[in-house]
Amino acid sequence: MKVPYAYASPLDRVSQEHRRVIRARRETVETGLDRLPRHGWRDYDLEIGCGHGHFLAAYAAAHPQRYCVGIDIAGGRLERARKKSSRAALDNVSWIHSEALLFLECLPGAITFSRVFILFPDPWPKRRHHKHRLVQPRFLELLSSVCRPEATLYFRSDDGNYTQQARNSLIASAFWDIRPAEAWPWERASVFQERAARYESLVARKTPTGFSGAGGA
Repeated sequence: MKVPYAYASPLDRVSQEHRRVIRARRETVETGLDRLPRHGWRDYDLEIGCGHGHFLAAYAAAHPQRYCVGIDIAGGRLERARKKSSRAALDNVSWIHSEALLFLECLPGAITFSRVFILFPDPWPKRRHHKHRLVQPRFLELLSSVCRPEATLYFRSDDGNYTQQARNSLIASAFWDIRPAEAWPWERASVFQERAARYESLVARKTPTGFSGAGGA
């Protein structure tokens, strides 16, 4: 029996749907990136997992000379973030619907970040889900590639296990050095921070090319 040209197996259909979803996500990210200003700003700062924009909108208002970008995987959260920045008439902040790795992969070379904030990321507490945590070697390398020399990474979590894993990943990284004595640049308590019984913070600086071996300062 001759197989019709248009025939596709169930596996093929799943694969095609997966590719369609990936293309749609990439197009969404690229559309958001196209709106970012490429010139006129010396410093670009990024918050990964910005949620409702509570921290970044306030940060942008306090730092009008810096251009701020917030990304989150939940579009509904970003709508609330946009309303915050719109009410405050902020012209130095943008919100993009994206996963972290996809955003970093799509980022144009004209934009590099000076400060990166990761505040209370999903801790994925079950051991079998730890592979889904954001701060992993691949992420740290990719993030370094879109950051300016001497860029700073700020991490904060109320999950002690995740914080220790993030610390270990940063110590082992060829691209970042932990700076335990370095101060947090600006404070504005997020909703998660206000609810947390306790939390820990990590600060790391981008290293020169190659492995620094410092593991801290």
